[in-house]
Amino acid sequence: VRGGKKQGESSSGCRSPEVFPMASMDQDIPESEKTPVTVVTGFLGAGKTTLVNYILREQNEWRIAIIENEFGEVNIDEGLVQENIAAKEDVVSMDNGCVCCSVRGDLVRALNNLIPRRKDFHSILLETTGLADPAPIIMTFNSDAMIQDNFRIDSVVCMVDSKNVVSHLREIKPDDSVNEAVQQVAFSDRIVLNKLDLVSKEELAALREEILSINNSAIMIETERSRVDLGLILNQMSFSLDKTLELDPQLLDDEEDEAAAPDQAPTEGADAEQPKPKKKKKKHDLSQVSSVGLKFPGNFDVPKFNMFMSTLLQAKAADIYRSKGVLSFEGQGSTKFVFQGVHETINFGPASTPWGEDEERVSKIVFIGRNLNREELKSGLSECLVPPAAK
Repeated sequence: VRGGKKQGESSSGCRSPEVFPMASMDQDIPESEKTPVTVVTGFLGAGKTTLVNYILREQNEWRIAIIENEFGEVNIDEGLVQENIAAKEDVVSMDNGCVCCSVRGDLVRALNNLIPRRKDFHSILLETTGLADPAPIIMTFNSDAMIQDNFRIDSVVCMVDSKNVVSHLREIKPDDSVNEAVQQVAFSDRIVLNKLDLVSKEELAALREEILSINNSAIMIETERSRVDLGLILNQMSFSLDKTLELDPQLLDDEEDEAAAPDQAPTEGADAEQPKPKKKKKKHDLSQVSSVGLKFPGNFDVPKFNMFMSTLLQAKAADIYRSKGVLSFEGQGSTKFVFQGVHETINFGPASTPWGEDEERVSKIVFIGRNLNREELKSGLSECLVPPAAK
């Protein structure tokens, strides 16, 4: 028991479902009091070096601690004294209050070293150049109690070179191995489209479609020379369970509906709101990475749902990069449940607001991953619903 609440018990006092493998949501310290950590990934030449230099040298609104995951891959600033970064985990303090850490070893140790100073910073930016999969970084924050009590994952940001990224995304890897560029896009909550001055409007539109075919839930940010409004990528609360409630409804539309949408007849009447055409999701045949959004009116049966999700994660944990959902369970009163997952690690708990009296009970689930079969997921989850006659 941590924080006076037993695992599996919601804040409303009712017993919450024992949902599939999950990270405990019992916490001694409120999320709002923890230092947010933004995980930044990106491709070679995407402009990450320029972003880091901008944060360290030019902007003055944010005090940020930057942790370099692999020393030597990012030339932070030629003006920095090389010997100051030579030690394994030296900290270089900048005039604007930011710091830069060089991490060659244990990330946990590096974060523990920042705990005494963590309240000096608005945010921590963790640069993960060379890591194809941000998942191990994310899981670190769920597996270490000291880290969990002081820091929280805020979001995963991917920097992309708008001119050259499409060729990386379409590259076919040998032996059916995962395309690292595709995986980075799939994991991200925010995708920064950099170097827009090098592409035409037509090329930008094609790039956006390419990214949407892989991850249609991430927010895209357009920029040049890596000058990003940090308020758009820091302190986003993307991994907050309550943030899951903000799932874009269009992500959950059936592909058949999307294909039919442009053919819908316009609504009559001058003041009538016209339906917005929806673009059919493009299949990403080369990488087999896609997003699957599903919605289910009614309530899930707890044992059936747990069994389905446990079996799914045991079989396909490596292929399911991200998952999130808003759930309604039979026998749980008005409690609304939410979850966020990375591979087989799931954070699950009650939402801060319950189902409204007149609110339709519709569960919403999004999977992002490789070789996902939409129809199998839809059919399997549909079988977990409580039949209306049984209510």
